[in-house]
Amino acid sequence: MSPRPHSNIGQFEPLLRVSGLSKEYVQRRPFSRDKITVNAFQDVCLTIFPGKTLAVVGESGAGKSSLARCIALLERPSAGTIELAGKNLLGLNGKELFAGRREVQMIFQDPSSALNPRLTAGEIIAEPLLIQREGTKSQRRDRALQLMEQVGLEPSWERKRPLEFSGGQRQRLAIARALALGPRLLILDEALSNLDAANQALILKLLQELQAAHPLSFLHISHDLRLVSEFADDVAVMYQGTVVDWQNTRSLFASPEHSYTKELLASVRSVESILLERSA
Repeated sequence: MSPRPHSNIGQFEPLLRVSGLSKEYVQRRPFSRDKITVNAFQDVCLTIFPGKTLAVVGESGAGKSSLARCIALLERPSAGTIELAGKNLLGLNGKELFAGRREVQMIFQDPSSALNPRLTAGEIIAEPLLIQREGTKSQRRDRALQLMEQVGLEPSWERKRPLEFSGGQRQRLAIARALALGPRLLILDEALSNLDAANQALILKLLQELQAAHPLSFLHISHDLRLVSEFADDVAVMYQGTVVDWQNTRSLFASPEHSYTKELLASVRSVESILLERSA
Protein backbone atom coordinates (compact mmCIF):
# COMPACT_ATOMS: atom_id res chain seq x y z
CA MET A 1 0.00 0.00 0.00
CA SER A 2 1.54 3.31 -1.09
CA PRO A 3 0.59 6.87 -0.15
CA ARG A 4 -1.48 8.83 -2.63
CA PRO A 5 0.57 10.65 -5.27
CA HIS A 6 0.87 14.41 -4.86
CA SER A 7 -0.16 16.82 -7.57
CA ASN A 8 2.78 18.41 -9.35
CA ILE A 9 4.14 21.60 -7.87
CA GLY A 10 6.89 23.59 -9.52
CA GLN A 11 10.34 23.51 -7.99
CA PHE A 12 10.26 27.28 -7.54
CA GLU A 13 6.70 27.44 -6.24
CA PRO A 14 6.43 27.51 -2.43
CA LEU A 15 4.93 24.42 -0.87
CA LEU A 16 3.90 26.34 2.24
CA ARG A 17 3.09 30.02 2.38
CA VAL A 18 2.09 31.54 5.72
CA SER A 19 0.92 35.15 5.57
CA GLY A 20 -0.03 37.51 8.39
CA LEU A 21 -0.63 34.66 10.82
CA SER A 22 -1.56 35.60 14.39
CA LYS A 23 -2.85 33.69 17.41
CA GLU A 24 -4.54 35.12 20.48
CA TYR A 25 -5.60 33.29 23.62
CA VAL A 26 -8.22 34.60 26.00
CA GLN A 27 -7.33 33.88 29.62
CA ARG A 28 -8.97 34.64 32.94
CA ARG A 29 -7.03 36.73 35.43
CA PRO A 30 -6.07 34.86 38.61
CA PHE A 31 -8.68 35.26 41.36
CA SER A 32 -10.86 37.33 39.06
CA ARG A 33 -13.66 37.02 36.50
CA ASP A 34 -11.89 39.47 34.23
CA LYS A 35 -10.40 38.12 31.04
CA ILE A 36 -7.26 39.19 29.22
CA THR A 37 -6.04 38.59 25.68
CA VAL A 38 -2.56 37.12 25.26
CA ASN A 39 -0.81 37.24 21.89
CA ALA A 40 1.09 34.01 21.24
CA PHE A 41 2.46 35.35 17.95
CA GLN A 42 1.64 38.18 15.56
CA ASP A 43 1.75 38.76 11.82
CA VAL A 44 4.04 35.83 10.99
CA CYS A 45 4.99 35.32 7.34
CA LEU A 46 6.96 32.25 6.27
CA THR A 47 7.67 30.30 3.09
CA ILE A 48 8.94 26.75 2.63
CA PHE A 49 9.85 25.30 -0.76
CA PRO A 50 9.51 21.65 -1.80
CA GLY A 51 12.26 19.44 -0.37
CA LYS A 52 13.59 22.20 1.88
CA THR A 53 13.85 22.68 5.65
CA LEU A 54 12.95 25.83 7.53
CA ALA A 55 14.01 26.04 11.17
CA VAL A 56 12.15 28.35 13.54
CA VAL A 57 14.26 29.24 16.57
CA GLY A 58 13.85 31.43 19.63
CA GLU A 59 13.59 31.37 23.39
CA SER A 60 10.82 29.60 25.31
CA GLY A 61 7.57 31.57 25.11
CA ALA A 62 8.43 33.11 21.74
CA GLY A 63 5.37 31.47 20.14
CA LYS A 64 7.16 28.74 18.17
CA SER A 65 5.03 25.77 19.30
CA SER A 66 1.77 27.71 18.99
CA LEU A 67 2.77 28.60 15.43
CA ALA A 68 3.51 24.95 14.68
CA ARG A 69 0.15 23.82 16.05
CA CYS A 70 -1.69 26.36 13.93
CA ILE A 71 0.12 25.33 10.74
CA ALA A 72 -0.65 21.68 11.57
CA LEU A 73 -4.34 22.68 11.91
CA LEU A 74 -4.41 21.49 15.52
CA GLU A 75 -5.44 25.03 16.51
CA ARG A 76 -7.10 27.75 14.49
CA PRO A 77 -5.20 31.03 14.16
CA SER A 78 -6.90 34.32 14.98
CA ALA A 79 -5.88 35.91 11.68
CA GLY A 80 -3.89 35.23 8.52
CA THR A 81 -3.69 32.54 5.85
CA ILE A 82 -1.98 29.17 5.47
CA GLU A 83 -1.55 27.94 1.89
CA LEU A 84 -0.23 24.51 0.99
CA ALA A 85 0.56 24.06 -2.70
CA GLY A 86 -1.68 27.05 -3.40
CA LYS A 87 -4.63 25.70 -1.40
CA ASN A 88 -5.96 27.78 1.51
CA LEU A 89 -6.02 25.28 4.37
CA LEU A 90 -8.04 27.61 6.59
CA GLY A 91 -10.79 27.71 3.97
CA LEU A 92 -11.37 23.96 4.23
CA ASN A 93 -14.15 22.42 6.24
CA GLY A 94 -15.87 19.07 6.67
CA LYS A 95 -14.50 16.36 4.42
CA GLU A 96 -12.04 18.74 2.75
CA LEU A 97 -10.49 19.62 6.12
CA PHE A 98 -10.40 15.95 7.09
CA ALA A 99 -8.53 15.15 3.87
CA GLY A 100 -6.33 18.25 4.11
CA ARG A 101 -4.95 17.24 7.49
CA ARG A 102 -3.18 14.31 5.89
CA GLU A 103 -0.91 16.71 4.00
CA VAL A 104 0.69 18.15 7.16
CA GLN A 105 1.84 15.87 9.97
CA MET A 106 3.48 16.75 13.27
CA ILE A 107 6.15 15.02 15.36
CA PHE A 108 6.28 16.09 18.99
CA GLN A 109 9.09 16.53 21.48
CA ASP A 110 8.02 13.64 23.73
CA PRO A 111 6.92 10.55 21.79
CA SER A 112 5.93 8.85 25.06
CA SER A 113 3.03 11.26 25.48
CA ALA A 114 2.17 11.32 21.77
CA LEU A 115 1.90 7.53 21.27
CA ASN A 116 -0.97 5.45 22.65
CA PRO A 117 0.66 3.08 25.17
CA ARG A 118 -2.13 0.51 24.69
CA LEU A 119 -1.48 0.03 20.99
CA THR A 120 1.26 -2.04 19.42
CA ALA A 121 3.85 -0.45 17.15
CA GLY A 122 2.10 -1.80 14.07
CA GLU A 123 -1.26 -0.47 15.23
CA ILE A 124 0.19 2.95 16.01
CA ILE A 125 1.64 3.35 12.52
CA ALA A 126 -1.49 2.01 10.80
CA GLU A 127 -3.89 4.13 12.88
CA PRO A 128 -3.84 7.22 10.57
CA LEU A 129 -4.72 4.94 7.63
CA LEU A 130 -7.58 3.47 9.62
CA ILE A 131 -8.88 6.94 10.54
CA GLN A 132 -8.72 8.00 6.89
CA ARG A 133 -10.38 4.69 5.89
CA GLU A 134 -7.56 3.73 3.57
CA GLY A 135 -6.93 0.17 2.44
CA THR A 136 -7.81 -3.15 3.97
CA LYS A 137 -6.52 -4.36 7.33
CA SER A 138 -3.89 -6.44 5.54
CA GLN A 139 -2.81 -3.50 3.38
CA ARG A 140 -2.52 -1.22 6.42
CA ARG A 141 -0.37 -3.81 8.20
CA ASP A 142 1.88 -4.16 5.14
CA ARG A 143 2.29 -0.38 5.02
CA ALA A 144 3.15 -0.29 8.74
CA LEU A 145 5.80 -2.99 8.36
CA GLN A 146 7.26 -1.20 5.35
CA LEU A 147 7.52 2.04 7.33
CA MET A 148 9.06 0.33 10.35
CA GLU A 149 11.85 -0.95 8.15
CA GLN A 150 12.19 2.42 6.47
CA VAL A 151 12.81 4.25 9.77
CA GLY A 152 15.23 1.63 11.10
CA LEU A 153 12.91 -0.49 13.27
CA GLU A 154 12.72 -4.26 12.95
CA PRO A 155 9.36 -5.27 11.40
CA SER A 156 9.38 -8.23 13.81
CA TRP A 157 8.81 -5.67 16.61
CA GLU A 158 5.35 -4.81 15.31
CA ARG A 159 3.62 -6.26 18.40
CA LYS A 160 5.77 -4.37 20.89
CA ARG A 161 4.23 -1.45 22.74
CA PRO A 162 5.82 2.04 23.02
CA LEU A 163 7.24 1.51 26.53
CA GLU A 164 9.22 -1.48 25.23
CA PHE A 165 11.22 0.82 22.95
CA SER A 166 14.09 3.17 23.82
CA GLY A 167 13.66 6.94 23.50
CA GLY A 168 15.32 7.03 20.09
CA GLN A 169 13.26 4.08 18.88
CA ARG A 170 10.03 5.72 20.06
CA GLN A 171 10.88 8.81 18.05
CA ARG A 172 11.46 6.58 15.00
CA LEU A 173 8.05 5.06 15.66
CA ALA A 174 6.51 8.55 15.77
CA ILE A 175 8.21 9.41 12.47
CA ALA A 176 6.85 6.23 10.85
CA ARG A 177 3.34 7.11 12.03
CA ALA A 178 3.67 10.63 10.63
CA LEU A 179 4.74 9.22 7.25
CA ALA A 180 1.87 6.75 6.95
CA LEU A 181 -0.39 9.07 4.94
CA GLY A 182 2.38 10.36 2.68
CA PRO A 183 2.36 14.01 3.85
CA ARG A 184 4.02 16.86 1.99
CA LEU A 185 5.11 18.68 5.14
CA LEU A 186 6.46 17.34 8.43
CA ILE A 187 6.49 19.68 11.42
CA LEU A 188 9.01 18.70 14.09
CA ASP A 189 8.34 20.44 17.38
CA GLU A 190 11.62 20.11 19.30
CA ALA A 191 11.64 16.49 18.09
CA LEU A 192 15.36 16.04 18.81
CA SER A 193 15.67 17.91 22.10
CA ASN A 194 14.84 14.96 24.39
CA LEU A 195 17.48 12.73 22.80
CA ASP A 196 21.13 12.35 23.67
CA ALA A 197 23.75 13.54 21.19
CA ALA A 198 24.23 10.11 19.60
CA ASN A 199 20.52 9.61 18.99
CA GLN A 200 20.13 13.19 17.77
CA ALA A 201 22.74 12.50 15.09
CA LEU A 202 21.06 9.22 14.08
CA ILE A 203 17.55 10.70 13.86
CA LEU A 204 18.85 13.72 11.98
CA LYS A 205 20.54 11.41 9.46
CA LEU A 206 17.28 9.45 9.10
CA LEU A 207 15.30 12.64 8.43
CA GLN A 208 17.80 13.75 5.80
CA GLU A 209 17.58 10.34 4.11
CA LEU A 210 13.78 10.47 4.14
CA GLN A 211 13.82 13.97 2.67
CA ALA A 212 16.14 12.82 -0.12
CA ALA A 213 13.96 9.79 -0.91
CA HIS A 214 10.55 11.48 -0.74
CA PRO A 215 9.04 14.85 -1.71
CA LEU A 216 9.17 16.04 1.90
CA SER A 217 9.57 19.51 3.36
CA PHE A 218 10.32 20.14 7.04
CA LEU A 219 9.34 22.88 9.46
CA HIS A 220 11.64 22.31 12.40
CA ILE A 221 10.96 24.07 15.70
CA SER A 222 14.18 24.15 17.69
CA HIS A 223 16.19 26.08 20.27
CA ASP A 224 19.51 24.42 19.41
CA LEU A 225 21.32 26.65 16.93
CA ARG A 226 24.25 24.27 16.62
CA LEU A 227 21.88 21.55 15.47
CA VAL A 228 20.03 23.95 13.19
CA SER A 229 23.26 24.82 11.39
CA GLU A 230 23.56 21.17 10.30
CA PHE A 231 20.15 20.59 8.71
CA ALA A 232 18.24 23.79 7.91
CA ASP A 233 18.20 25.55 4.55
CA ASP A 234 16.68 28.68 6.07
CA VAL A 235 16.22 29.97 9.61
CA ALA A 236 13.50 32.20 11.03
CA VAL A 237 14.20 33.76 14.43
CA MET A 238 11.20 34.49 16.66
CA TYR A 239 11.28 36.98 19.50
CA GLN A 240 8.26 37.83 21.63
CA GLY A 241 5.85 36.37 19.08
CA THR A 242 7.34 38.04 16.02
CA VAL A 243 9.74 36.87 13.32
CA VAL A 244 12.64 39.31 13.63
CA ASP A 245 15.17 37.63 11.34
CA TRP A 246 14.73 35.26 8.42
CA GLN A 247 17.64 34.29 6.21
CA ASN A 248 19.46 31.51 4.45
CA THR A 249 21.18 29.52 7.21
CA ARG A 250 24.71 30.32 6.10
CA SER A 251 23.91 34.03 5.76
CA LEU A 252 22.22 34.19 9.15
CA PHE A 253 25.16 32.62 10.96
CA ALA A 254 27.64 34.80 9.08
CA SER A 255 25.74 38.11 9.17
CA PRO A 256 22.83 38.16 11.62
CA GLU A 257 20.65 41.23 11.08
CA HIS A 258 18.68 41.58 14.32
CA SER A 259 20.21 42.29 17.72
CA TYR A 260 18.36 39.34 19.25
CA THR A 261 19.83 36.97 16.63
CA LYS A 262 23.27 38.30 17.45
CA GLU A 263 22.66 37.60 21.15
CA LEU A 264 21.58 34.02 20.38
CA LEU A 265 24.65 33.33 18.28
CA ALA A 266 26.93 34.95 20.85
CA SER A 267 25.50 32.73 23.61
CA VAL A 268 26.16 29.60 21.55
CA ARG A 269 29.71 30.65 20.84
CA SER A 270 30.35 31.48 24.51
CA VAL A 271 29.12 28.03 25.54
CA GLU A 272 31.38 26.42 22.95
CA SER A 273 34.39 28.37 24.24
CA ILE A 274 33.64 27.27 27.83
CA LEU A 275 33.45 23.63 26.74
CA LEU A 276 36.72 23.96 24.84
CA GLU A 277 38.41 25.44 27.91
CA ARG A 278 37.15 22.62 30.12
CA SER A 279 38.36 19.95 27.70
CA ALA A 280 41.80 21.56 27.33
